[in-house]
Amino acid sequence: MAVKIPLRTHLITEKDDIVSVVEHYAGKVAEPGDLVAVAESVVAIAQGRFIRQEDVKTGFLARFLCRFPQRHGSLTSAAAMQLAINEVGAGRILVAAGAGAVGRIFRCRGLFYRVAGPAAALIDDVAGTMPPYHVFIVLGPKNADQVAQAICDRLGVDAVIMDANDLGLADVVGASVGVPRPYIPMLFADNPAGNYEQQTPLTVIKNYRTKLKGWG
Repeated sequence: MAVKIPLRTHLITEKDDIVSVVEHYAGKVAEPGDLVAVAESVVAIAQGRFIRQEDVKTGFLARFLCRFPQRHGSLTSAAAMQLAINEVGAGRILVAAGAGAVGRIFRCRGLFYRVAGPAAALIDDVAGTMPPYHVFIVLGPKNADQVAQAICDRLGVDAVIMDANDLGLADVVGASVGVPRPYIPMLFADNPAGNYEQQTPLTVIKNYRTKLKGWG
């Protein structure tokens, strides 16, 4: 069984350099052969990719389309939908909305986000992140692969940027070179870092490739 070590950090803000933060907290824990995982939301916050809902200028399309996502989704407000449009373009969002409508008819869930892409899927609406960022809409991180590679280069261990939740869903947002991406989500199905109050956005998985051998 892989040993997973969640690491508690200070409250990460846009004033932090995320690579230096990871080095500070994980540098003495992670060793060659380990995997360092960073929550995608804190990478985005460190990049300044968050905005107050009231500061988003919404258009008719956003106000119309936000009525249709499932209520537990992150694009149910006009502001969040507008940011998705800003991120990927109105045309792609319209095609995604059409795919989502067809998916509902045939009970095939998730088509909207498959078509809209990760930039839309990674948006966290207000209350989707721990305080004080719970009053902001947080976008997905930029250049996630490059961030993961910078962490790898600094610490000498494999690194990933992860989107995981308590529903057992996990996705690799970014990864350093050589990480076996298709198998990584299985390591995070139990969301070892938790969400919100745990304030443990970093996780070190010791000797992680040993655990993956059974799945390869």
